[in-house]
Amino acid sequence: MMSSPETVDRPLTVVLVGPMAAGKTSVGRKVSRLLEVPFTDTDKRIAAEHGPIPQIFAEHGEPYFRDLERTAVAEAVAAGGVVSLGGGAVTDTATRALLAQLPVVFLTVSAEAVSQRIRGAGRPLLTGEGDPVERWRTIFAERLGWYEEVADLTVDTSRRPMRMLAEQIAAWRKEQE
Repeated sequence: MMSSPETVDRPLTVVLVGPMAAGKTSVGRKVSRLLEVPFTDTDKRIAAEHGPIPQIFAEHGEPYFRDLERTAVAEAVAAGGVVSLGGGAVTDTATRALLAQLPVVFLTVSAEAVSQRIRGAGRPLLTGEGDPVERWRTIFAERLGWYEEVADLTVDTSRRPMRMLAEQIAAWRKEQE
């Protein structure tokens, strides 16, 4: 069977979703090396093009950021490779519809494991008064159904080494071909 022109030049694609501090960027970089495809972190792409994410939130608000994010996700998945999405990307209906057409891995993590990862990390939804881990728990609970909706594979990053997680995801993705 002959491939369509769009698929000939595009590398293997896999999308990583999950809450803040689940390890999407760390695992994604390793998966991309194992699969020998490009890696894109949509949050880093947005920051490179529009400035720091906390500043975008402060100056323009979350809806504006989600618009930028929707565009960044669409461009990244069109290019192919391993694509790591920001934790809130799944809140957007159009983004979830796009993800339904792609192999998606949901990286989950326990609140206990994430407490060490989020302190002082410049995450705008966790700043302010109160315990950032409790805010993380609330946000994760609000988004959990969306993560599960788009996921084809769920991997817990709480305790296993990132290298092992990356190997599991890369092997799974190769099986999908």
